[in-house]
Amino acid sequence: MTAQASEARELAAVIGLEVHVQLETETKIFCGCSTDVADAEPNTHTCPVCLGLPGALPVVNEGAVEAAVKVGKAIDADIPEETTFHRKNYYYPDLPKNFQITQYDSPICQDGELEFSVEGERRSVDIRRAHLEEDPGSIKHVREGSGPLESRTCSIERADYTLIDYNRAGTPLMEIVTEPDFRAPGEVRSFLEKLEEVLEYLGVFDATRDGSLRIDANLSMVDAGEVDDTGDIDESVLEDANRTEVKNISSHKGAEQALSFEASRQRKLIQSGRAVEQETRHFNETHGNTVSMRSKEEEKDYRYFREADLPPLRVSHWKDEVPIPELPDARRERFVAEYGLSEEAASKLTSTKQVADFFEDVAERFDADLAATWVADNLLGELNYRDMAITDIDDRFDEMTRLVELVAEDEITAKNAHETVLREMLDTGDDPDTVVDREGLGKTSGDEVQQAVVDAIDENPDAVEDYHNGEDGAINFLVGQVMQKTGGSADPGDVNGLLREELES
Repeated sequence: MTAQASEARELAAVIGLEVHVQLETETKIFCGCSTDVADAEPNTHTCPVCLGLPGALPVVNEGAVEAAVKVGKAIDADIPEETTFHRKNYYYPDLPKNFQITQYDSPICQDGELEFSVEGERRSVDIRRAHLEEDPGSIKHVREGSGPLESRTCSIERADYTLIDYNRAGTPLMEIVTEPDFRAPGEVRSFLEKLEEVLEYLGVFDATRDGSLRIDANLSMVDAGEVDDTGDIDESVLEDANRTEVKNISSHKGAEQALSFEASRQRKLIQSGRAVEQETRHFNETHGNTVSMRSKEEEKDYRYFREADLPPLRVSHWKDEVPIPELPDARRERFVAEYGLSEEAASKLTSTKQVADFFEDVAERFDADLAATWVADNLLGELNYRDMAITDIDDRFDEMTRLVELVAEDEITAKNAHETVLREMLDTGDDPDTVVDREGLGKTSGDEVQQAVVDAIDENPDAVEDYHNGEDGAINFLVGQVMQKTGGSADPGDVNGLLREELES
């Protein structure tokens, strides 16, 4: 095919994902070593089992299996009568046994799906499988020199030596493999956001853990005519299309960037008449590009065989006893029906389980509209501005509800409560009553406000004349004058009404 002919081809992206999720368990998947390794010295959370020493036998962590069952139920997957573990054989320094215990032809979850929204439209992606496996250790490539180790980590090409930490080896992972149902990088980002939301609601995942979500993405470019109006594509077309795998992407945004770059790279190759190599590539987050790592392995290269030290796992009789909480979509719908919230407010308030729980706790004490305004708009807005999460103020629930109480009981204005009290509470750690007293924000009495209204009218005859000439904007100026006289402690709505009454009398 000539370059000119190639340029005429209209191409479409076909994308599938392998999402590695670190499951929240106290101990590793096949031994009793702690998974709480964030601040631990290297190689201090290890034992003969996770180091693969001769004679050490693995035992399956029940908590990891229960987490996998919860995920399976949430994505409406089939959980078979029997599932088995296999050894996936490959050599890499962070894999102490030279094989990884994983699941091959009988995963614990099969044929599921997950719905999500892309630009307001509902989409569904089929999930081929979700299986349990163990995490390898971690590698650091280091340059010689002085200074902290972290400052001397670098790429393998620049390293003088490599350090290996096996603390993470054996951490329970769930690998979620989708069908190649994505047609654009933006769809991938939306899917990952929804998947993470569901996993957090299930309580099996903690997004704050470093490396808790890692994504491998497979992308092929095919002739656009091979993709029908529904986005489906014949499997034979994919078999003939070379694909690249982009590994170890660590964020939703990174996945979108990596796939956007890779789709553009492949499109340029094809349109210039060159072939796309089937290979594994690494996403360089700093530069926003992908670079070649190695030729793409095939399934046969891993020489899978049954893990003889682990018996078959039978959980189908047990799955009905494993409860799952109300998931985000169901909770969103309930918030609209039960509290009369808008779709937008309900979406904000169910963005995480912690936010939804916080809102419902506040709504139990106050009017739902007031609770929604304070949590969805005021509190979340201020937290986002400070790069904080609702979990950062878990221990201050009583203080936050006291602030809403001050507004509900008309002791301070909503404006002052948000713009002064809430902001100072978050910035200084003070409680609301302390801030109100320090700033003198208690509401001015009725007589004082009325006098401020009279004074503002007397002192601003031009604004009064503008008002009587139909320039209603003049009232805003007068409201500002009254608020200034009362130190911002009057309610702007009340002031507006009092001014109109006085001006019309």
